[in-house]
Amino acid sequence: MTERLYYLDPYRLEFEAGVVERTSVGDKPGVVLESTCFYPTSGGQPHDEGSLNGVPVINVFEREDKAIVHVLAKELQEDLVHGVVDWERRFDHMQQHTGQHILSQAFIEILKAKTVGFHLGEEASTIDVDQAPLAVSQLDRVEDLTNEIVFADRPVKTYLATETELAGLPLRKLPTAEMPIRIVEVEGFDYSPCGGTHCQRTGEVGLIKITRVERRGQDTRVEFLCGGRALADYRSKNRTVNELANQFSVGSWELAEAVERLAEEAKSSRRKLNATHNRLLDYEAAELLAEAEQHGDIRVVTKAFADREGEEVRRLALRLVESEGNVALLGSAGGKAQLFFACSADLSCDMSDLLKRACQVVGGGGGGQRDFAQGGGPDGGKVGEALKIAYERLLEVEI
Repeated sequence: MTERLYYLDPYRLEFEAGVVERTSVGDKPGVVLESTCFYPTSGGQPHDEGSLNGVPVINVFEREDKAIVHVLAKELQEDLVHGVVDWERRFDHMQQHTGQHILSQAFIEILKAKTVGFHLGEEASTIDVDQAPLAVSQLDRVEDLTNEIVFADRPVKTYLATETELAGLPLRKLPTAEMPIRIVEVEGFDYSPCGGTHCQRTGEVGLIKITRVERRGQDTRVEFLCGGRALADYRSKNRTVNELANQFSVGSWELAEAVERLAEEAKSSRRKLNATHNRLLDYEAAELLAEAEQHGDIRVVTKAFADREGEEVRRLALRLVESEGNVALLGSAGGKAQLFFACSADLSCDMSDLLKRACQVVGGGGGGQRDFAQGGGPDGGKVGEALKIAYERLLEVEI
């Protein structure tokens, strides 16, 4: 079992220790030390990083025998090592984990919602609480209490407790480890069994901000940021808000109204554009029908377009068959082939059969109903040939 120096002092970043075992993890070397300041991945908290005698430590984990394995970037030759823990990463994890304890207890205090899951991620952290849905006003109350505890700068204590001592503590969750249990106490607020690294006072955690919530069945996933992460997030969002406000020539407080106004204008412009586009499609359909080949009572429009959007060609095909007695065999060759075949409701033509044959030419496939089918393939250069095959088949079986 490795002596865990981070339990005694999470602010200690350097130490000396002897190597008691050399091992390998995949293709990377690893060592077990007699003692360490490096925290191993556990309890939802990621491992520390740093170096041993200048060799980067890229992973730290606990084996079943309680030994802590340090995975290294390369072989370590010496038997006595000087370890250095990356403080920026360590303190970030301390802020997030201590903040999680405060946030989880605030959910209980305000909403009686228990934390059933915790993950400390590289960019953001989450807790899952056993209540859903959660209103914005409820989240605001939880957030207010959370930061009230932070601003009060309460002491955060860690100590070992026996089974008898545990019985007298208002634990937020029951312990799962063997006795004695390590307790992390936010003075007068939260008491939790935990093996993670934590700040000594709540003020060190900094601002705690809920950034997103997602309902997951009967639970809610709450994403949050603490301290340095919250500052970086605020800085980024504040910069974005100010840049947008400048572009719209409004104050930041007027931005939401300006965006809403712009969205309404865009929606109105899209409606007008769609109406104009539909009229243009009507004119184009009329021109194509005027030029269509007449076979008895049936008019056949065959047309290959160069690099035209498939959706527009599809809409045009449907326009062409709104009146009786029409067949539309249309294609677009914008890199890959797109085919759209349609016939009027009064005709018995089978567009899916024609499409199947045409798609063989362009090296693809498709499907549809008797009166409308669409498909395509990778060979856009053969759209004209595919339409010719479909047209000949139409003449053969239907006309």
